[in-house]
Amino acid sequence: MTLFTTRRAAIAALGLGAALTAFAPLASAQTVADIKKKGEVTIGMLVDFPPYGTTNAQNQPDGYDADVAKLLAKDWGVKATIVPVTGPNRIPFLLTNKVDLLVASLAVTPERAKQVQFSQPYAAATIVLYGKTGSNIKGAADLKGVRVGVARASTQDVAVTKAAPEGTEIRRFDDDASAMQALISGQVDAIGCSVTVAAQIAKRVPPNTFENKFTLVQQAMAIAMRPGQDELLKNVNEFVSKNTANGELNKLYNKWLQTDLPKLN
Repeated sequence: MTLFTTRRAAIAALGLGAALTAFAPLASAQTVADIKKKGEVTIGMLVDFPPYGTTNAQNQPDGYDADVAKLLAKDWGVKATIVPVTGPNRIPFLLTNKVDLLVASLAVTPERAKQVQFSQPYAAATIVLYGKTGSNIKGAADLKGVRVGVARASTQDVAVTKAAPEGTEIRRFDDDASAMQALISGQVDAIGCSVTVAAQIAKRVPPNTFENKFTLVQQAMAIAMRPGQDELLKNVNEFVSKNTANGELNKLYNKWLQTDLPKLN
Protein backbone atom coordinates (compact mmCIF):
# COMPACT_ATOMS: atom_id res chain seq x y z
CA MET A 1 0.00 0.00 0.00
CA THR A 2 1.43 3.45 -0.97
CA LEU A 3 1.77 6.38 1.43
CA PHE A 4 -0.96 8.22 -0.53
CA THR A 5 -3.30 5.24 -0.25
CA THR A 6 -2.57 4.93 3.46
CA ARG A 7 -3.29 8.62 4.05
CA ARG A 8 -6.49 8.42 1.99
CA ALA A 9 -7.65 5.41 4.02
CA ALA A 10 -6.87 7.21 7.26
CA ILE A 11 -8.82 10.30 6.16
CA ALA A 12 -11.75 8.09 5.10
CA ALA A 13 -11.69 6.37 8.48
CA LEU A 14 -11.71 9.72 10.26
CA GLY A 15 -14.63 10.81 8.12
CA LEU A 16 -16.55 7.66 8.95
CA GLY A 17 -15.85 8.18 12.65
CA ALA A 18 -17.18 11.74 12.46
CA ALA A 19 -20.28 10.52 10.67
CA LEU A 20 -20.91 7.85 13.28
CA THR A 21 -20.46 10.44 16.03
CA ALA A 22 -22.94 12.72 14.31
CA PHE A 23 -25.59 10.00 14.25
CA ALA A 24 -24.83 8.62 17.74
CA PRO A 25 -27.25 9.39 20.61
CA LEU A 26 -26.66 12.80 22.19
CA ALA A 27 -24.15 12.29 24.98
CA SER A 28 -23.70 15.89 26.19
CA ALA A 29 -25.19 16.96 29.51
CA GLN A 30 -28.78 18.12 29.11
CA THR A 31 -29.89 21.27 30.92
CA VAL A 32 -33.21 22.77 31.92
CA ALA A 33 -32.56 25.44 29.28
CA ASP A 34 -32.42 22.67 26.65
CA ILE A 35 -35.71 21.28 27.91
CA LYS A 36 -37.36 24.73 27.92
CA LYS A 37 -36.12 25.36 24.39
CA LYS A 38 -37.70 22.10 23.26
CA GLY A 39 -40.92 23.02 25.11
CA GLU A 40 -41.43 19.65 26.75
CA VAL A 41 -39.85 17.27 29.22
CA THR A 42 -40.07 13.60 28.32
CA ILE A 43 -40.48 11.47 31.42
CA GLY A 44 -40.38 7.68 31.69
CA MET A 45 -42.95 6.22 34.10
CA LEU A 46 -44.23 2.80 35.14
CA VAL A 47 -47.96 2.32 34.50
CA ASP A 48 -48.25 -1.08 36.24
CA PHE A 49 -47.36 -0.04 39.80
CA PRO A 50 -50.49 1.47 41.36
CA PRO A 51 -50.99 3.86 42.99
CA TYR A 52 -47.57 5.26 41.99
CA GLY A 53 -48.09 4.48 38.32
CA THR A 54 -51.29 3.38 36.62
CA THR A 55 -53.66 4.37 33.78
CA ASN A 56 -56.96 6.22 33.99
CA ALA A 57 -60.27 5.57 32.22
CA GLN A 58 -58.88 7.24 29.10
CA ASN A 59 -55.88 4.86 29.19
CA GLN A 60 -53.56 7.76 30.01
CA PRO A 61 -50.73 7.55 32.59
CA ASP A 62 -51.98 8.39 36.07
CA GLY A 63 -51.01 8.01 39.70
CA TYR A 64 -48.60 9.66 42.12
CA ASP A 65 -45.65 9.53 39.69
CA ALA A 66 -47.74 11.03 36.89
CA ASP A 67 -48.83 13.91 39.14
CA VAL A 68 -45.21 14.50 40.22
CA ALA A 69 -44.11 14.50 36.57
CA LYS A 70 -46.81 17.03 35.66
CA LEU A 71 -45.91 19.22 38.65
CA LEU A 72 -42.26 19.21 37.57
CA ALA A 73 -43.20 20.21 34.02
CA LYS A 74 -45.48 22.97 35.36
CA ASP A 75 -42.64 24.32 37.53
CA TRP A 76 -40.39 24.48 34.46
CA GLY A 77 -43.11 25.92 32.23
CA VAL A 78 -43.07 23.08 29.72
CA LYS A 79 -45.33 20.25 28.55
CA ALA A 80 -45.04 16.86 30.29
CA THR A 81 -44.78 13.99 27.82
CA ILE A 82 -45.04 10.75 29.77
CA VAL A 83 -43.58 7.62 28.20
CA PRO A 84 -44.69 4.26 29.70
CA VAL A 85 -41.72 2.06 30.65
CA THR A 86 -41.31 -1.30 32.37
CA GLY A 87 -39.13 -2.30 35.31
CA PRO A 88 -36.45 -3.90 33.10
CA ASN A 89 -36.34 -1.22 30.37
CA ARG A 90 -36.67 2.01 32.35
CA ILE A 91 -32.93 2.57 32.89
CA PRO A 92 -32.05 1.56 29.28
CA PHE A 93 -34.70 4.05 28.04
CA LEU A 94 -32.97 6.79 30.03
CA LEU A 95 -29.43 5.88 29.03
CA THR A 96 -30.31 5.71 25.32
CA ASN A 97 -31.94 9.17 25.40
CA LYS A 98 -35.48 7.94 24.80
CA VAL A 99 -36.54 9.99 27.84
CA ASP A 100 -35.08 13.03 29.62
CA LEU A 101 -35.84 11.80 33.15
CA LEU A 102 -37.34 8.88 35.03
CA VAL A 103 -40.12 9.44 37.54
CA ALA A 104 -40.67 5.70 37.61
CA SER A 105 -40.81 4.47 41.21
CA LEU A 106 -37.09 3.83 40.92
CA ALA A 107 -35.67 2.86 44.31
CA VAL A 108 -32.24 4.21 45.16
CA THR A 109 -29.68 1.38 45.35
CA PRO A 110 -25.87 1.38 45.13
CA GLU A 111 -25.95 -0.72 41.95
CA ARG A 112 -28.37 1.63 40.19
CA ALA A 113 -26.33 4.64 41.35
CA LYS A 114 -23.49 3.30 39.20
CA GLN A 115 -25.73 3.65 36.13
CA VAL A 116 -27.83 6.75 36.78
CA GLN A 117 -27.74 9.96 38.79
CA PHE A 118 -30.40 10.18 41.52
CA SER A 119 -32.17 13.24 42.88
CA GLN A 120 -33.22 13.69 46.47
CA PRO A 121 -36.00 11.16 47.25
CA TYR A 122 -39.53 12.20 46.35
CA ALA A 123 -41.32 9.05 47.62
CA ALA A 124 -40.77 5.77 49.45
CA ALA A 125 -42.02 2.22 49.13
CA THR A 126 -42.23 -0.48 51.77
CA ILE A 127 -41.57 -3.91 50.26
CA VAL A 128 -43.11 -6.92 51.99
CA LEU A 129 -43.32 -10.67 51.56
CA TYR A 130 -47.03 -11.21 50.92
CA GLY A 131 -48.52 -14.68 51.14
CA LYS A 132 -51.36 -16.92 52.23
CA THR A 133 -52.81 -16.16 55.65
CA GLY A 134 -51.79 -18.76 58.19
CA SER A 135 -48.86 -20.12 56.20
CA ASN A 136 -45.74 -20.78 58.25
CA ILE A 137 -43.68 -17.86 56.94
CA LYS A 138 -42.46 -15.52 59.64
CA GLY A 139 -39.07 -14.55 58.26
CA ALA A 140 -36.64 -15.04 55.40
CA ALA A 141 -35.38 -18.36 56.80
CA ASP A 142 -38.85 -19.84 56.27
CA LEU A 143 -38.68 -19.32 52.48
CA LYS A 144 -36.70 -22.50 51.80
CA GLY A 145 -38.81 -24.63 49.47
CA VAL A 146 -41.32 -21.80 48.97
CA ARG A 147 -42.26 -20.48 45.49
CA VAL A 148 -41.83 -16.71 45.61
CA GLY A 149 -42.83 -14.44 42.71
CA VAL A 150 -41.29 -11.06 41.93
CA ALA A 151 -41.32 -8.52 39.12
CA ARG A 152 -38.07 -8.99 37.24
CA ALA A 153 -35.31 -6.38 37.87
CA SER A 154 -37.40 -4.62 40.51
CA THR A 155 -36.51 -3.58 44.06
CA GLN A 156 -38.49 -6.53 45.35
CA ASP A 157 -36.50 -8.87 43.09
CA VAL A 158 -33.28 -7.56 44.64
CA ALA A 159 -34.69 -7.74 48.19
CA VAL A 160 -36.06 -11.27 47.86
CA THR A 161 -32.90 -12.54 46.14
CA LYS A 162 -30.77 -11.08 48.92
CA ALA A 163 -32.93 -12.40 51.79
CA ALA A 164 -33.97 -15.82 50.48
CA PRO A 165 -32.02 -18.86 51.70
CA GLU A 166 -30.75 -21.56 49.35
CA GLY A 167 -33.64 -23.71 48.22
CA THR A 168 -36.08 -20.83 47.70
CA GLU A 169 -37.75 -21.04 44.29
CA ILE A 170 -37.78 -17.47 42.97
CA ARG A 171 -40.02 -17.01 39.93
CA ARG A 172 -39.55 -13.78 37.98
CA PHE A 173 -42.35 -12.14 36.01
CA ASP A 174 -42.40 -9.21 33.60
CA ASP A 175 -44.25 -6.89 35.98
CA ASP A 176 -46.14 -6.63 39.26
CA ALA A 177 -49.47 -7.38 37.58
CA SER A 178 -48.14 -10.75 36.38
CA ALA A 179 -46.68 -11.59 39.80
CA MET A 180 -49.98 -10.58 41.41
CA GLN A 181 -51.94 -12.88 39.12
CA ALA A 182 -49.51 -15.73 39.80
CA LEU A 183 -50.20 -15.43 43.54
CA ILE A 184 -53.98 -15.26 43.11
CA SER A 185 -53.98 -18.29 40.77
CA GLY A 186 -51.70 -20.34 43.02
CA GLN A 187 -48.67 -20.46 40.72
CA VAL A 188 -46.58 -19.10 43.61
CA ASP A 189 -46.95 -19.30 47.39
CA ALA A 190 -45.98 -15.70 48.06
CA ILE A 191 -44.69 -12.62 46.29
CA GLY A 192 -42.35 -9.80 47.10
CA CYS A 193 -44.26 -6.58 46.51
CA SER A 194 -44.94 -3.07 47.78
CA VAL A 195 -47.61 -2.56 50.42
CA THR A 196 -49.67 -0.73 47.80
CA VAL A 197 -49.63 -3.76 45.47
CA ALA A 198 -50.57 -5.94 48.45
CA ALA A 199 -53.54 -3.64 49.11
CA GLN A 200 -54.64 -4.02 45.48
CA ILE A 201 -54.54 -7.81 45.79
CA ALA A 202 -56.55 -7.70 49.03
CA LYS A 203 -59.36 -5.89 47.18
CA ARG A 204 -59.58 -8.65 44.57
CA VAL A 205 -59.80 -11.71 46.83
CA PRO A 206 -61.98 -12.79 49.78
CA PRO A 207 -61.05 -11.18 53.12
CA ASN A 208 -58.07 -12.66 54.96
CA THR A 209 -56.90 -14.71 51.97
CA PHE A 210 -53.41 -13.17 52.09
CA GLU A 211 -51.40 -11.14 54.59
CA ASN A 212 -48.10 -9.31 54.96
CA LYS A 213 -45.71 -11.97 56.25
CA PHE A 214 -42.73 -9.72 56.99
CA THR A 215 -41.07 -6.51 55.77
CA LEU A 216 -38.22 -6.98 53.32
CA VAL A 217 -37.11 -3.37 52.99
CA GLN A 218 -38.26 0.24 52.93
CA GLN A 219 -36.79 2.00 49.93
CA ALA A 220 -36.53 5.67 49.06
CA MET A 221 -37.45 6.44 45.44
CA ALA A 222 -35.85 9.23 43.42
CA ILE A 223 -35.97 10.93 40.03
CA ALA A 224 -33.21 9.58 37.79
CA MET A 225 -31.04 11.33 35.19
CA ARG A 226 -28.09 10.31 33.06
CA PRO A 227 -24.69 10.62 34.77
CA GLY A 228 -22.88 13.94 34.49
CA GLN A 229 -26.01 16.12 34.23
CA ASP A 230 -25.10 18.25 37.24
CA GLU A 231 -27.10 21.32 36.23
CA LEU A 232 -30.20 19.20 35.64
CA LEU A 233 -29.67 17.43 38.97
CA LYS A 234 -29.44 20.78 40.77
CA ASN A 235 -32.75 21.92 39.28
CA VAL A 236 -34.52 18.64 40.00
CA ASN A 237 -33.29 18.73 43.62
CA GLU A 238 -34.57 22.29 43.95
CA PHE A 239 -37.97 21.10 42.65
CA VAL A 240 -38.09 18.25 45.20
CA SER A 241 -36.93 20.46 48.09
CA LYS A 242 -39.39 23.24 47.29
CA ASN A 243 -42.39 20.97 46.88
CA THR A 244 -41.55 18.97 49.97
CA ALA A 245 -41.27 22.16 52.04
CA ASN A 246 -44.48 23.71 50.69
CA GLY A 247 -46.47 20.48 51.14
CA GLU A 248 -47.31 19.89 47.47
CA LEU A 249 -45.68 16.44 47.36
CA ASN A 250 -47.42 15.52 50.61
CA LYS A 251 -50.79 16.51 49.10
CA LEU A 252 -50.16 14.24 46.12
CA TYR A 253 -48.94 11.40 48.35
CA ASN A 254 -52.07 11.69 50.49
CA LYS A 255 -54.22 11.76 47.36
CA TRP A 256 -52.85 8.46 46.08
CA LEU A 257 -51.66 6.57 49.17
CA GLN A 258 -54.00 7.96 51.86
CA THR A 259 -51.05 8.64 54.15
CA ASP A 260 -48.44 11.33 54.68
CA LEU A 261 -45.23 11.34 52.70
CA PRO A 262 -42.61 9.55 54.86
CA LYS A 263 -39.65 11.53 56.13
CA LEU A 264 -37.01 11.02 53.47
CA ASN A 265 -33.25 11.40 53.76
